[in-house]
Amino acid sequence: MVGIGADLEPGTLLAAYRTGLFPMPVARGRRIAWWSPDPRGVIPLDGLHVSRSLRRSCQRFRVSFDRAFADVVDACAAIDRDGGWITAEIISAYNRLHDMGWAHSVETWDDDGTLVGGLYGVSVGGFFAGESMFHRATDASKVALVALVEHLRQSGGSLLDVQWTTPHLRSLGAVDIARDDYLGLLARAVEDQARPFAA
Repeated sequence: MVGIGADLEPGTLLAAYRTGLFPMPVARGRRIAWWSPDPRGVIPLDGLHVSRSLRRSCQRFRVSFDRAFADVVDACAAIDRDGGWITAEIISAYNRLHDMGWAHSVETWDDDGTLVGGLYGVSVGGFFAGESMFHRATDASKVALVALVEHLRQSGGSLLDVQWTTPHLRSLGAVDIARDDYLGLLARAVEDQARPFAA
């Protein structure tokens, strides 16, 4: 944690992401804290681990981008987990970023057209900051991640930030890098002319 306070206005959020910070409430959601972990978790775009079973799962679900952003954020917020941090204020702030073209979602759908998984995050230049993911069917969030990585690779993205690594993310190829190294990669990525989510 490097600071507490400020607001979640679009300009504040974008300035934070461009300098390696992200918000996460503390004190049961009453105050906004700003974080810059060391080490930082990233998924190298050429280092995603896709198992044979995950490849099969990729054939089972339909994937879309930005079709149900608000539903994905709500589903991520509804997950019953320790340290749940997606408050009503966070939901409102990221929906505004989405309306402005900065925040994006990847959705996975089953054969019945039911939303069963997804993720959302913020995109600036060639940088994508993953914020949260959810699943209601086995591998549904992983399929969304596979689709995101492929999309970033094909559209010129260069840096996929996952904040902290977890055993789950490490199994998919996430690695820890020193904050100074991350900030160097970030500076280049946000200045990149790539626009992976351009309309």
